[in-house]
This record gives sequence, structure tokens and C-alpha cells, in this order.
Amino acid sequence: MSHTAHIPSHRKPRRSASKVVLRSGVAGGVLSTIAVAGAAGPANAEPVTTQTIEMPTLTSGLVGDFTRSAEATQRMANSLDLRAQQDAAAASAAQTAKKAKADAERKAEAEAKKKAEAEARAKAAAAERASRTAERTTLSAPSSSNSGSGSSSGSSASTSSKSTSGATGSAATVLAFAQAQLGDAYIMGSTGPNAWDCSALVQAAYRQIGVDLPRVSQDQSTAGTQVSLSNLQPGDILYWGGAGSAYHTAIYAGGGEFIGAQNPSSGVVKKSLDWDPPSGAVRVL
Repeated sequence: MSHTAHIPSHRKPRRSASKVVLRSGVAGGVLSTIAVAGAAGPANAEPVTTQTIEMPTLTSGLVGDFTRSAEATQRMANSLDLRAQQDAAAASAAQTAKKAKADAERKAEAEAKKKAEAEARAKAAAAERASRTAERTTLSAPSSSNSGSGSSSGSSASTSSKSTSGATGSAATVLAFAQAQLGDAYIMGSTGPNAWDCSALVQAAYRQIGVDLPRVSQDQSTAGTQVSLSNLQPGDILYWGGAGSAYHTAIYAGGGEFIGAQNPSSGVVKKSLDWDPPSGAVRVL
């Protein structure tokens, strides 16, 4: 026996390799089991699973919420814009209606004023016509007895000469009738009593003394003796145009003036020869 056989060693005894391997295997198996159990166990895996699985869902929901919020905001903006347009259209329509109402009121007022003026003119014209009718009646009385009484003719001439320039006798009667029609209307083809054309007035004036003249201007321009315009007498018939083709006639009133139914805008007027110089004249009296 060796001298060292019973001396105890201070070194730890070596573990055999088989025990180390066994223990490593056991530890590895235990850890694997714990890992598998941890992976499969619901209690310990739930937080991880929740974070790992639910996070995408939560993120998708937020994106959806943002999208819906943006769409709702856009719809609200569109609604507000549409409402603003509707309000503007309503305001414009109200303004247009207000203006149309004001225009209609002004037009109605103008029409009423125009109607009132027309009625006033009609009343004035009626009163004037009534006055002229009375005057014509007065003038007709002496003219109807003219052929039978020289004194009656003299009285008529004396009365009529006050409104004419130097006219006497039958000429004064003709001119008095013509002057009584001053202001009457001119209407082509009219023969009185309140509207005339040129030749109708001349014919009616001469009828007051029993002279029946032709109806139209052409024939009246040759109905008497041609006289010079420098040698006119009251009662002479003036004509415009050629003798036998005249287009207008009137009666010389003396004093360089004539009375005639001129045109629709003037009616029956008394004017100077310079206002519308005639072409010639004929004398019937």
C-alpha cells in the first residue's frame, strides 16, 4: 500500500460525464417543457397574444375612424356650402322680386297718371268741341239766310270780320267757319265735325255760303280762277303742288296767313304763308 493512500485529497471529486450529460438532458427537457407549456398555456400567453394579434385590428379601426371622420367633415362642409348657395339664391330671388314689384308699382303709377291725363284731355276736348259746335250753330243761322237777305249777310260779315284779317261778306263767313275748327284733328278722309282732312275743311267752309266745291285737292286747285300769290284776297283757295295735281289745299285768311287741316301732328291750324309757302291759288268768290 502506498504511503499516500490514506491521505485525503482536497480536490472535489470529478463528476462523471454521464451524470453531467444526464443532468443537462433533464434540465433541457424541463426548460423545453416549460417553454412549450408557456407557449400553449392561455394564462401566460394572453398578454402577448393580445398585443401581437389585436394591435393590427386596433390600428385598422383607427384608420377607419379617421376616414369616417374625414368623410363626415367633408359632408358637413358640402352641406354648409350648399346651404350658403341656397341662402344666396334665396336672397337674390328676394331682391329680384322686390325690384320687380317696385317696377310694377312704378309702371302702374305711370299708367294711372297717363290715364288720368288722357281723361283730362278728353274732357277738355269735349268741352272745346261743344263750344265749337255752339259757335258753328250760331254761324250757320246767318249763312242760311244769306241768299234771301242782304242785311243778314251784312250782319254775318260784320260779326265774322272780327276774327279775320279784312274779310268781308261771304269770305268772312267762310273764314269764320274755318277758324272755328282750329285745334280739330287731322284724319285722312274725315269730313267733320271734329276731324278733317285738308280738302274736306275747305269744302265744308265754302258750303256755308252755298258753294259746292269738289271733294279732293286736285279738283279744288282748278275750281276757280287762278290768281297770283302776290294778289291774294281773304277766302282764296291755296294749293300745294300743280294746278290739277295738287296734294293739299287751305284757305287764305288775309294778313299773310292761312287756315287749313295740315297733317296728323298739327291738325287744323292757322299759320303764316312763310311757314309753308303754297304753290298757287284760285279765287271762287
